[in-house]
Amino acid sequence: MITHDRQSIHGQWSSRLTFVMAATGAAVGLGNIWKFPYLTGIHGGSAFVLVYMLCVVFLGIPMMMAEVMLGRRGRQTPINTMRTLVEETKAGQGWQLIGWSGTLAGILILSYYSVIGGWTIGYIVHAAVGDFSGLSGDGASSLFGDFVGSPLIQVGWHTAFLIFTMAIVARGVQNGLEKAVTYLMPALLVLLLMLVGYAMTTGYFMKGLAFLFTPDFTHFSSTSMLTAMGQAFFSMSLGMGAIMVYGSYLPKNVSIAGTSVAVALADTMVALIAGMAIFPIVFANALTPGAGPSLIFETLPVAFGHMAGGTFFGTLFFVLLLIAAWTSSISLIEPAVTMMIEKFNMTRRTAAVWTGLVAWLLGLGTAFSFNVWADVTMWGLTFFEQIDFLTSNLMLPIGAIGMAIFAGWVMSKSISREELAMKSPVNYFIWHALIRVVAPIAVSIVLLHAVGLF
Repeated sequence: MITHDRQSIHGQWSSRLTFVMAATGAAVGLGNIWKFPYLTGIHGGSAFVLVYMLCVVFLGIPMMMAEVMLGRRGRQTPINTMRTLVEETKAGQGWQLIGWSGTLAGILILSYYSVIGGWTIGYIVHAAVGDFSGLSGDGASSLFGDFVGSPLIQVGWHTAFLIFTMAIVARGVQNGLEKAVTYLMPALLVLLLMLVGYAMTTGYFMKGLAFLFTPDFTHFSSTSMLTAMGQAFFSMSLGMGAIMVYGSYLPKNVSIAGTSVAVALADTMVALIAGMAIFPIVFANALTPGAGPSLIFETLPVAFGHMAGGTFFGTLFFVLLLIAAWTSSISLIEPAVTMMIEKFNMTRRTAAVWTGLVAWLLGLGTAFSFNVWADVTMWGLTFFEQIDFLTSNLMLPIGAIGMAIFAGWVMSKSISREELAMKSPVNYFIWHALIRVVAPIAVSIVLLHAVGLF
């Protein structure tokens, strides 16, 4: 089959910029806002950033190029793309599991991601009505405990978050996804820069920069190296089919390598700017920078409650988090929606409703994991923790390893050369070596480390 004869029935991005914004939106999520800065701080500052960037260059970018390439070659949902490519390469039918795994992982992740995303909506309300004002540490913990302890509140915000996500996806590629990222991504950057501007007035901005960027190799270890590798892989949303389906909408004349580099740079830039915004506020209020997930919902509300303009900036911060969550959620649901359209000949609106309903039902398990099902565990894990472990530690890395091996070993060089259209034979040789050898080994190490075997 000739490549340029394949066209996605779902449409395509109108420009390279919209693809970069959409893919960056898929990559930028709640983890970028707190996790990357937090990991940078505890693993040696700029020592961690340097290793992370090397991992992005030699692992993340080649992997993203491979996933985009597979998507654009097949021009369908990940499941049908892999079926088409299996036929084209005369490979074994088992390779189709890559498409199924990514699509299923996206729905499973969305099911709990929408619950956490719902928290950001609830905290926008708390911040806006002044609930953070004068808040103590114990008060913040109590506020969060009461919030997640209510099944009704959890289900309500989870539902609201998913309805908005479905509404965007139901409108299609250009009218829904493209318009959403065209407004949401610039808004996210503007809000981040506003928070950085405020951070500069705290008197602790330079201390925040030092925390993020001063090399401290005494805190950098082999664990730091593995953490940097894992963060480089996971922060770019690889292995879950989102980048593959976004790649299927990419115009033929757009450079896969160039766009992948742009997405990687934008993703890292957002994470670093988030750190520049958050940590001066943390230090100015004598809070703990290594608080991890609780930094967002328990530590920062205390800071916002005691700062001048805290109601405004607290609301702004959680709006920022909501935008980051939404841009990721639309990428998580898209592979399953396109699968429903192609497999059952549904309209996009119907497919979005049914897919969203599945994610909503699964999300109830996560919503209840913090209250009525908190004591219901299997292997010592709540429902939420089981889904998180299954997707993050098993499905995503295994799917990514499969994509790398398929792109590097199963797909012929003539096909990958044609799709990548790299002008330099040397650059193609480097990419091919990285995707064949370095990426599978590196992601396998991340997988083994995540499950405690390395």
